[in-house]
Amino acid sequence: MNDEVVAYDPYALPPEDIQEPPATMWAALRKIGPGIILAGTIVGSGELILTTRLGAEHGFIFLWLILFSCVIKVFVQIEIGRYAISSGRPTLGALNELPGPRLGAHWLVWWWFFMMLCTVVQLGGMVGTIGQALNLAFPKVAGLSAAWVGTIAPSMQAVLLDRPELPWAIITCFVTMALIYGGGYRRIEWLTTLIVVGVTLVTVFAASALGFTAYPIRPADVATGFQFQFPDSGLMAAFAVFGVTGVGATELFYYPYWCLEKGYARYVGRADGTPEWDRRARGWVRVMHLDAWVSMVVFTVSTVAFYVMGAAVLHPQKLVPDNQSLIDTLSKMYVGPFGEWARVLFLIGAGAVLFKTLYLSCAANSRLMADVLVLAGATATKSAEERARWIRRFCLVYPLLALAFFVLARNPVLMVTIGGVAQGATLPMIAVSTLYFRYFKVHRSLRPWLITDVLLWIAVLCILVVAAYAVPSQIKNIVETVGKMWTSSQP
Repeated sequence: MNDEVVAYDPYALPPEDIQEPPATMWAALRKIGPGIILAGTIVGSGELILTTRLGAEHGFIFLWLILFSCVIKVFVQIEIGRYAISSGRPTLGALNELPGPRLGAHWLVWWWFFMMLCTVVQLGGMVGTIGQALNLAFPKVAGLSAAWVGTIAPSMQAVLLDRPELPWAIITCFVTMALIYGGGYRRIEWLTTLIVVGVTLVTVFAASALGFTAYPIRPADVATGFQFQFPDSGLMAAFAVFGVTGVGATELFYYPYWCLEKGYARYVGRADGTPEWDRRARGWVRVMHLDAWVSMVVFTVSTVAFYVMGAAVLHPQKLVPDNQSLIDTLSKMYVGPFGEWARVLFLIGAGAVLFKTLYLSCAANSRLMADVLVLAGATATKSAEERARWIRRFCLVYPLLALAFFVLARNPVLMVTIGGVAQGATLPMIAVSTLYFRYFKVHRSLRPWLITDVLLWIAVLCILVVAAYAVPSQIKNIVETVGKMWTSSQP
């Protein structure tokens, strides 16, 4: 963590850092950023793997659900961002103030810890999938790595030949560690913006170009996607995708941290009840709204592009991405319409999509884990210097942990599903907590319009219904899958 992070405490609200909110749209656009980082986290394994798989299995029929999922949950994101700006507290600090059972910290803080471990399993699936993609793009690396390792540890040569994605997975792990270990908010923001813009443009261009191939997107297909159907065979898959597309539980935990590191709460200053504070707070909350909705457009466009690629190209060929053939099947979304030359382009792009989610999640989890230590009383100091040291340590731990999970599990689809189920179970908890912040904690002058309240309640109710229906069945499927894997591994 560089000197910028140590000197700049995002939780402090010094009066000398107060700033007036931007007066024009252009000035406000120059102050956005946390949402773009969030979009980088959102468009990852869920969109590339689960959303594309849903399109491959069921065609265009769930297009309306993809759009609804991306839009409706932003209202929960906005409310939790509103409270972070008005109070200066990050997510875990805010949850720690809720009424309820405690064990050093509030039980929801410990639940986040459990969810985080499950999502690190999901990150392990991303590490493996990145390894698959890069191995397919550059297949000679695995053989060269196996030959070199064989001269040092002959027993490992067979392992690398059996799992040729491992060298790339290991490289991905160490590149992630190097990138986030010394990077503060500014580096993360500009690097993420660059990758998100590039990946979004390429994906949208590919989806738009299907009209000039043998797999066009026909108006009748799009119309099918807005008939609001729920076929029985795809109901559970659709609910799972609702849980992982758009703003998920992890992103709701992350967003206030990025808002604080951007400086929104510092610019507002400590709440003092004055009209000046009310005016500044309303102004910076409007900037946060703009930030959230711009990011919504970005990740919705990317998500829809992945979905229609699966529906238009893979579905007619009855190709469904799964396990060891996952990336190879996904690459046929590009090879089929555009030719073999597009394979390497897709493989590199898929690696970039997953890599940005990997490093952003590891960076965000490191910040939250440093907070857990403070809230649980595991570290005595709350200084920016001590927090930065803990963040540095966790920036090394999380990529290694994700790699270890992949080496042990070997099933990227299962690993991504485990993280998705954990997020699906957590999403109603954070959504209901957001209602508490909205009605009991947010300053009266910052309360939203009635229509925003109505849409917030719709979002929370949808989240509760989906979680109650989908999570138990998804857990059952995971248990059955693990049981089959265990049975098949026995002699």
